[in-house]
Amino acid sequence: MPQTKQAARAQGNIPPIFLLEPLKSVDLFEISIQDTQHHLSNGSFTSKQYVEFCLDRIHKVDPYLEAVIETNPDALSIAEIMDEERANGNIRGPLHGIPVMVKDNMGTKDKMQTTCGSWALLGATVPRDAFVVAQLRKAGAIILGHTNLSEWASLRSTWYSDGYSPRRGQVRNPYDLSRSPFGSNGGSAVAVAANFVPVTFATETDGSIVGPAQINAVLGIKPTPGITSRSGIIPTSETMDTVGPIARDPLTNSSTVMRESDYSKYLSSKDVLKGAKFGLPMKGCWEFVSDDQKAAVEYVFEAMIAAGAEIIPVEYPCASDRNWGTTAQSEFTIIRTEAYNGINSYLAELGNTNIRSLEDIIEFNKENTGTEGANAGDHPAFPTGQGVKDQDYHDALSYTQRKSREGGIDDALAFVKDDGTSIQLDALVLYQPVPHAFPKSDFEGYPTITLPMGVDKDGMPVGITLQQSAWIEGALIKWASAIEDLRNGLTGGRPLPQYHATLPRTYLLVGSMSSCRTEGRRDLF
Repeated sequence: MPQTKQAARAQGNIPPIFLLEPLKSVDLFEISIQDTQHHLSNGSFTSKQYVEFCLDRIHKVDPYLEAVIETNPDALSIAEIMDEERANGNIRGPLHGIPVMVKDNMGTKDKMQTTCGSWALLGATVPRDAFVVAQLRKAGAIILGHTNLSEWASLRSTWYSDGYSPRRGQVRNPYDLSRSPFGSNGGSAVAVAANFVPVTFATETDGSIVGPAQINAVLGIKPTPGITSRSGIIPTSETMDTVGPIARDPLTNSSTVMRESDYSKYLSSKDVLKGAKFGLPMKGCWEFVSDDQKAAVEYVFEAMIAAGAEIIPVEYPCASDRNWGTTAQSEFTIIRTEAYNGINSYLAELGNTNIRSLEDIIEFNKENTGTEGANAGDHPAFPTGQGVKDQDYHDALSYTQRKSREGGIDDALAFVKDDGTSIQLDALVLYQPVPHAFPKSDFEGYPTITLPMGVDKDGMPVGITLQQSAWIEGALIKWASAIEDLRNGLTGGRPLPQYHATLPRTYLLVGSMSSCRTEGRRDLF
């Protein structure tokens, strides 16, 4: 009982149903993978007991948050195998015996379903694990379940509810259950924020890792596309899709599967900030930040400067300057083409299903308007891309990458001083107050890391995002961990969920953070 009271104080004044109880007198609230491994190694508890603990937490709390589509019926037996290996001295790595969850667009060849949140793929069988899932299993991770998401990874419609899928319902933000969890990885971010598991694995095409991570006060890494294979994942865009982890601390994030086996060597303390130079984009970014949001971030900026870092205002082209209705300048021109081809290729390999093409999905949606999609009365429209990589497609691909690379992040990183000399910045530091206000790193395929900083006047999380050029995730982890170390010294940790405003399960957050930017309300399929 004393441990429970101590945990309750640490978790704040929240409704009792959401309090995380200890496991065998061990407080697991906000626990990292490293600390979990310590407890597993010294016998404080076993992986099987930890999996049972996580499942109990999900079954108790997830009816309020709807972040998990399903759990793995074999998770306990897998945990027993990991415990046996540990007892025999076989530790596969930092993920050995650790329960993790994956987004419901990542194929798992087991007793779980991979549906992208749609009833259309229920019962279909995947030919193999997605590459990332296979790597996680090889590393000793226990796939505990699939997380909820915006149906079809936000491709279902141009007007939808972030984090809603027909299979599970509406993901809730644990800070305020009436507010958006963002998408499409709302479930992945919420599962970590609510202490279901220490880490989840998600995909990003356009803000789907960094957005939910920021609004749920967790850390998200969006790696360079191609840093790991995307095989076995229901695709959106061959040029922009990537896979990354969402966790509560840099060490957990750095211990997960990307290009290198272990990124923990890049972890740093606040001391490395001395002499570092960061760019702060103004146009389309900082200029839109409200005073209370600035206050939630500026205290960290001031501490960074006091630690010897420089924060330099830089020019950064605003995405709102583009004519999104012009096919040759719009990312939608790229996505509608690549999604058509990619989804059809994925469906062709499935077993036990009659869904073989995007047209089949559209027909299914028409026949099931009462249960499929967030706006049941809407009739879906055919996508206009139809998979043809015509001149518009190539023009849009060239334009968006050029504007975001040499005309965007690369240009901002090569800062030119008033005397004409240039310096190379260590990273860009962004705050994203509104979606799509600036050209995100998705267009050019550059990595980003999002860090929680504080909360605004409504108690909603506020964070910053670090950006750099391709293939240097290690450097971003270095700077992110240093800033995190600095922030922890000021606040003691990330802002914690308060679980305000419990709502009926059927309440949707339509248009909350997603809307059609150029066209009217219509379904993509």
